[in-house]
Amino acid sequence: MEKVTLIATSTFGLEAIVADEVRSLGFTDVKVENGKVEFTGDLSSIAKANLWLRTADRVKVKIAEFKATTFDELFEKTKALPWADWIPRNAQFPVEGKSVKSKLFSVSDCQAITKKAIVESLKKTYKVNWFDETGPIYKIEVALLKDRATLTLDTSGSGLHKRGYRDWIGTAPLKETMAAALIMLAKWTPDRPLHDPFCGSGTIPIEAALIGKNIAPGMNREFVSEQWEIIPKEIWRNARKETHDLAKYDQPLEIIGTDIDENVLKVAERNAEEAMVDEDVRFYRMPMQGISSDLKYGAIICNPPYGERLSELKEVEQLYKKMGEVFTRLDQWSYYVLTSHERFEQLFGQPATKKRKLYNGNIKVDYYQYFGPLPPRKRME
Repeated sequence: MEKVTLIATSTFGLEAIVADEVRSLGFTDVKVENGKVEFTGDLSSIAKANLWLRTADRVKVKIAEFKATTFDELFEKTKALPWADWIPRNAQFPVEGKSVKSKLFSVSDCQAITKKAIVESLKKTYKVNWFDETGPIYKIEVALLKDRATLTLDTSGSGLHKRGYRDWIGTAPLKETMAAALIMLAKWTPDRPLHDPFCGSGTIPIEAALIGKNIAPGMNREFVSEQWEIIPKEIWRNARKETHDLAKYDQPLEIIGTDIDENVLKVAERNAEEAMVDEDVRFYRMPMQGISSDLKYGAIICNPPYGERLSELKEVEQLYKKMGEVFTRLDQWSYYVLTSHERFEQLFGQPATKKRKLYNGNIKVDYYQYFGPLPPRKRME
């Protein structure tokens, strides 16, 4: 199989960041749509994309896309596809579905018809009438949007935010993919200090350390497509070897995470240890008001409390006012704040240089970016 079309799914608002990552990995024919980035590659691209994409939700193989306004049309066009090229006889192949603005609005019916069509296709190839489905998993999705059906195979398994280090989490944790996106949007580089004053279980500092050392986010986890017959084991071996070859383990970093909760800091330390960056990130118990630094050109990147509950709102608003006083003391730093509070800028006391709309889970949020001065360029020797 020379070429495959892949889809990296994305949280709303992060599509451009995911597309930049895809291009940086050397992929071409990049097409950006709402909630996804489509690109082309070969079988080795499945391993590479899963191991390296920091901000995508998962990676899927696009099997086909076609118009379907009737169940007969969906059945026949699905049945005609070469499913046996991907799915072996012993595979488990569950079907999930979704439908938006389409005549075929019953998701359960679309799933059942798609499953039946695939079974009929595989029966013809394997000359059997029954599939035990005891082998590797090939999860199929039938997604209908405005009467166009897209059929995909999920190559990731667990979502890409599950790096393998965060078995221990705090309250309302930020997803690893979102934390990585916040760091990348901040244009942070490993030669600059970074401080998260509301670090919780440590996700932002840990993701920064992984980025700073060029450690592939999927290095220490498994993917469902590693068990697929169509992808030679050598492809995965080579791809994993490359993650170790490209890692910059000796890169010095100045990353600090602070919080007022001593228990959650213990969780952060454990997570950093699991991610193998415990020597690169320092965690301290400290109130936000205690922030200070003699270093220059650093970045504060944080996800403070939002005050979603009315009982917490006044306390959070006072916190935002205090943040404005404290952060601006570091006059040569940049600061980046994720929050759902619509009056953040007024409370902070300063309009953001740039604001970006995102979604943290189901919560609509803004990423307020305050740009400080850039470090002077190093002179060429």
